[in-house]
Amino acid sequence: MSELRLHLMQYEEDIAVARLEPGESPHWNWRSGPLQSVTATNSETSVICAYAEVPTGVTVQGPLRGFEIAGPLDFSMVGVMSGLLEPLARKAIAILAISTYDTDWILVRADQAEEAAVVWRRYGHTVMPARLSAGGAP
Repeated sequence: MSELRLHLMQYEEDIAVARLEPGESPHWNWRSGPLQSVTATNSETSVICAYAEVPTGVTVQGPLRGFEIAGPLDFSMVGVMSGLLEPLARKAIAILAISTYDTDWILVRADQAEEAAVVWRRYGHTVMPARLSAGGAP
């Protein structure tokens, strides 16, 4: 287990991960919610956005809740994700991880968000509502 103690900001807004065909662009307001991303590969286009914005008929997973690791994180840091994900795996909490330049995000099912926060606190991490921790770690 990692001895690294991290500060996570927990967002209350529902987040979706939607799947589109390769090369397809979202035809809705995907630039809303605490995390927005369009990622394209040769086999699909994935859109992360506010759950409420995804139109009916689009393949979607969610609602999910986002946890942002307070950053910026140095690219040379080792064990950040494993220290956070191993305890969740032991509790059968599935995740989706996504990285930005400055930090990492962990998405969990909305109905398991509080359980994930409890697990992380037991492991010595700080989890606070995003509205109270805006601007980074205390």
